[in-house]
Amino acid sequence: MQDGGESVKGIDVSIVIPVYNEEGLLATAVRDLLGQLEPIPLVFEVILSENGSKDHTREIADELSKTRNNVRVLHSDQPNYGLAMRRGIEEARGRICICDEIDLCDVDFHGRAIELLTSGQADMVVGSKRHPEARDRRPALRRFATGVINLMLRIFLGFRGTDTHGLKAFNREKILPVLALCVVEKDLFASELVIRAERAGVNVVEVPLDIAEKRPPSINLFKRVPNVLRNLWKLFLVIRLGRKPR
Repeated sequence: MQDGGESVKGIDVSIVIPVYNEEGLLATAVRDLLGQLEPIPLVFEVILSENGSKDHTREIADELSKTRNNVRVLHSDQPNYGLAMRRGIEEARGRICICDEIDLCDVDFHGRAIELLTSGQADMVVGSKRHPEARDRRPALRRFATGVINLMLRIFLGFRGTDTHGLKAFNREKILPVLALCVVEKDLFASELVIRAERAGVNVVEVPLDIAEKRPPSINLFKRVPNVLRNLWKLFLVIRLGRKPR
């Protein structure tokens, strides 16, 4: 992996990672990620899209960007996963964009996704925790929550895949028009992006993940429920009933 200094046109892959209150994991995770990317003969940039952290995440991210030329930091005052991810995608400079999670940073997925995208076998690659060949070793409550939300997405939005939230990679130029259509924020942004891509005829390919929890969720799962339900209803109105977003 080449470490910075290249022009925008020379960047092959942008890895976008939303971060919120990750002071205990951020520095180690980013350094480990950069080390694992080193053997891959592509030019990477890592975009840390920090959003509203109350701990020392902001300072740690800024320090990483000062010491590594291929790390960029975006700051937002509002804790909002969806907006942080959207902004990272919009400001990415690579031909391929990978949406990652700080507690995953799965370079095996990166390699498989890049191969599928560059060979023309896919325009979007989704890392699925619910794929028949996946190994999801997270706590039972998180596995249950993933199953419930995926079932709701199938019932209310006609989703045909097995997972939407988490790792995904895509040819950025092909997904930007889909991104422009997205209307929700926070947790369901990632789901809307995948579902809209699927409905737009984008060639979406799922690959199985092997994951384990590195730390508890930075936001309590139960606190997410009201917003998830509101945005699910909004997506049902907009996508299935064709209503204009408010």
